[in-house]
Amino acid sequence: MSTTLILGSSGGIGSALSHALRAQGEQVTGLSRSADGIDITDEASVARHLKGLGPFDRVIVATGALEINGAEPEKTIKALNAQDMMAQFQLNTLGPALVLSHAHRLLPRAQRCVFAVLSARVGSISDNRIGGWVSYRSAKAAVNQVVHTAAIELARTHKQAICVALHPGTVATPFTARYLGRHPAVPASEAAANLINVMNGLSPQDSGQFFDWAGKQIPW
Repeated sequence: MSTTLILGSSGGIGSALSHALRAQGEQVTGLSRSADGIDITDEASVARHLKGLGPFDRVIVATGALEINGAEPEKTIKALNAQDMMAQFQLNTLGPALVLSHAHRLLPRAQRCVFAVLSARVGSISDNRIGGWVSYRSAKAAVNQVVHTAAIELARTHKQAICVALHPGTVATPFTARYLGRHPAVPASEAAANLINVMNGLSPQDSGQFFDWAGKQIPW
């Protein structure tokens, strides 16, 4: 039986992933702030909740937020606020990085395994053509770098490990409700199915890269 650890398992995508994987017969361990008290931005909390867990065939970091403490994404850099920007980096960059710092013991060494961090297409620097959302974009670009760096290091000890950043597409959850506008969105269940298909189709040669919900590589 395959085993999966999901950080952020109570969120829209996290809970959909949990449900879909359990329906496929996988054993899923979920951790979230609301259900388990884990604070992904606190090193001691992350270490305490991950202690004794693993190894897992798959680890998914599905945490993150577009709005934090009511702060909306900036429409322009003129609206930048230092405290709000640091909050974005705490949750969307530091959190996944702290979990990745435990990847070497959460994943098996001698078999194929996946460590996936949910990122966002807006974190692509070369794909940015309209500006705005400075803090969120920057935090996602930073977590992409963290994933890429961790993949290089992980490959030295875990030859079959696949460490990637994934863009789930625009998903209809409370996370995105205020920002959908005219953009098409898919239910969380469909997004989860897409992400599982992508993860299942990856090989160790894909480690360190950034993929969208359809399995297409996104430029940095």
